[in-house]
Amino acid sequence: MDIEKIISNLSLKEKIAQISQILYLNNHEEVVERLKKEPIGSLIMATDALSGNKELDAVSEEKMNELQEISMKYHGIPLLFGTDIIHGYDITYPVPLAMTAAFDPDAVKEAFKNIAEEGRKGGINWTFTPMLDVSRDPRWGRVIEGPGEDPYLGEKLAESVVKGVQGDGDKVYMAACAKHYVGYGRSEGGRDYHSTDISDYQLRNYYLRAFKSAVKSGCSTVMNSFNEISGMPTAASRYLLTDVLRGEFGFEGFVISDWGAIVQLIRQGIARDKKDCAELSINAGLDMDMCDNCFYDNLKELVSEGKVSMETIDEAVRRVLRVKNSMGLFEEPYIPTKSMDLESHKKLARELAADSIVLLKNENNALPLKPEDNIAVAGEFLEDKRNILGSWASLFELRNSVTILDGLKAVSDNIQVHEFGCEDTRLMFKDAVVLVLGEHYSITGESANLSSIELTEKQKEMIKIAKRMNKRVIGVLMFSRPRAMEDIIDKFDAVVYAWHGGSEMGNAVADVLFGKVSPSGKLPMTLPRVTGQVPIYYNAPPSGRDCNGYYGDKNYILNYFDCSGRPLYPFGYGLSYSEFEIKDIKVKEDEISLDDLRAGKKFKISAKVKNTGKTDSKFVTMCFIRDDLASMTRPLKELKAFDKSMYKSGEKKEVTFELGFDDLGFYRADSKYAVEPGTFKIYVGQDSYAEDYVQITVK
Repeated sequence: MDIEKIISNLSLKEKIAQISQILYLNNHEEVVERLKKEPIGSLIMATDALSGNKELDAVSEEKMNELQEISMKYHGIPLLFGTDIIHGYDITYPVPLAMTAAFDPDAVKEAFKNIAEEGRKGGINWTFTPMLDVSRDPRWGRVIEGPGEDPYLGEKLAESVVKGVQGDGDKVYMAACAKHYVGYGRSEGGRDYHSTDISDYQLRNYYLRAFKSAVKSGCSTVMNSFNEISGMPTAASRYLLTDVLRGEFGFEGFVISDWGAIVQLIRQGIARDKKDCAELSINAGLDMDMCDNCFYDNLKELVSEGKVSMETIDEAVRRVLRVKNSMGLFEEPYIPTKSMDLESHKKLARELAADSIVLLKNENNALPLKPEDNIAVAGEFLEDKRNILGSWASLFELRNSVTILDGLKAVSDNIQVHEFGCEDTRLMFKDAVVLVLGEHYSITGESANLSSIELTEKQKEMIKIAKRMNKRVIGVLMFSRPRAMEDIIDKFDAVVYAWHGGSEMGNAVADVLFGKVSPSGKLPMTLPRVTGQVPIYYNAPPSGRDCNGYYGDKNYILNYFDCSGRPLYPFGYGLSYSEFEIKDIKVKEDEISLDDLRAGKKFKISAKVKNTGKTDSKFVTMCFIRDDLASMTRPLKELKAFDKSMYKSGEKKEVTFELGFDDLGFYRADSKYAVEPGTFKIYVGQDSYAEDYVQITVK
């Protein structure tokens, strides 16, 4: 496709229309008439900024194909149909934070391949995912959409989602969008849309890494964040949008604003009006305006005044057209007609939901249950079909939802539902009580923050009653974010953290509770004891005093007088129905020169991992590093690799990790990446509390 010829034949108004996204839902005839008069670059399938989290019906295939036909007939340019397909379309998978808990990048990639296939059949060719905001504050509702607190998991999520959505072929199947660039997950106090203050050191070593991975994976588009960095909103930051994203990372796609992110420059105090907003953002490197109409209403005048160059406009249009061309839309703009195998999608959704479940507690082998057990089940989410899907799920996905009660009853005929708010003596004669507790989807996701992440008083009372009436109480907790449970965790005999697990959550929970699947999920975010510990994260730098409570309080220096400094459960934590041992950690060559590292040589670390229990199970082995001495403070531990494998009972495997130049360095005060000579501890273990290590030296 001759993109330069297309650009040369467009008027300025037509070029501006090509880089201005407009609304499309319930206004089909209006869009048809507009499209016959001028080209449109993109349509967003939404009625407002939060439509992706509302119960919306799908748009008919006929109408969407009609629009593409008109666009090609009148202008020769296909349309982009964009929306928030965050973790499912026809079939809903666990929320992204839960998917990350599975520690299985290949499964996540396959899930998003399925999601893209379903979305394309629904007419969508551009999805606003992955969300790559590293976050350390579970009060923030949007933690559920991202990778959690760890940058390495962010890198892996970015790669899996981008390659899953876009495909591995020469042609992009569906365009992905890495968001929110950058630092949005650092919003102060967990308050959405709030200010951030991030040093360049933190920005590069924590928050930018996932976006760099997305670019490396070929991500077609990037969405800017709402916040400012160093006093400059990202929508107007040439340093971030052009110097870093394009200059350093080599991004070749286009940048779209988030909804309201351009016009909010007025509220943020750096623009007088929408005309100022348009000038600042497009000159910074922002290419497409999402529904603010700042570009459409003002760019023509700004060009005539010499405040925005025609070259800048042309380059933005060029980037948009290149993405469309990479998808083959000029040749085939219509909805694919190939049939789908939704049953295979359901199967993967069930497997991924089960593998994302984290077993937090299992005293006296309270789990797994047996089908012949007499089991009482209770809880407000027991028969729920909507909340199990989580945030960012639409109405037409409900038809595929399997409730937790349905999942349990499919395995056992001995399930009895109890509704109790006071002591019920019938519970005393049951083999176990299963409490299905959680949070409503509407208090997770965008603009859904909490000041307290403790359980509600109603839920706490239900737990206490159940414990008084039965010796075996199982908690099925369907929360999308980490919750603080220090005051109630002792009342449970077993706890499965099931998240908002998607369409197949009911079957997945039953698979785990009855032992068809041994749990293998690991926490991608720390679970604090109380809200007051937040922010708490494993990869913090050492304190100037001997009070790194995350890894153990000292009697004479405490983080808090009223609470341990240690989390309730650390990053990477998760039990199994089996037991595992990690032994014989070795390094093949413990010294490598810096020059050899730069040339590609790597340290090879190995460990023997054995399933010493009686249950076949998947197991995650994690590899962390600690830079012993550096020119700047470095984290106490950093995840650098992991391996998830299936082990039969008694099976032993050798797990090997390779660590090279890209793994051992960091960005210094000059913003340059470097590996500094010295010693490193390499920990191999089950979670961030790993203590066994080998030492390596960079000469």
